[in-house]
Amino acid sequence: MRITRWEPLGGMWSQMSQLQKEMNRLFDRWGGDGWNLMGGAQFPAVNVWEDAEYAYVDCELPGLDLKDLEIYVTGGNQLTIKGERQRSAPENAVFHRQERGFGSFIRMLTLPFPVNSENVEAKLENGVLQVKLAKHEAAKPRKIAVKGE
Repeated sequence: MRITRWEPLGGMWSQMSQLQKEMNRLFDRWGGDGWNLMGGAQFPAVNVWEDAEYAYVDCELPGLDLKDLEIYVTGGNQLTIKGERQRSAPENAVFHRQERGFGSFIRMLTLPFPVNSENVEAKLENGVLQVKLAKHEAAKPRKIAVKGE
């Protein structure tokens, strides 16, 4: 006689879990890498790269005043850039074309490794924000000495 484990809802929970994973991957692909679900690029545009010691983030912020910008490092690897770009045209202007937006924005980036939040430098120069984040010691590569016989 074969004994099987009784599952009240059958394999439905595993199927629901799989669906949730697939939906998360879909939203990560279309919403987490700089593109929103409507097909346009997010503001501000960013470039992120690393070397052995630091992570670097360049962010295009033309027309933004330094007083309208906030930067946070949270959770060990989460960078948040928050600000507001003021309207550059008079209130009653009639636009013929408007590609540069204005107003509040927030951009959250998850870095692929933890950073040292005590060692972060940021500067805004010529409309480009440059953020330099020191890698946490655990994220830095370590050379391992190999011993012979």
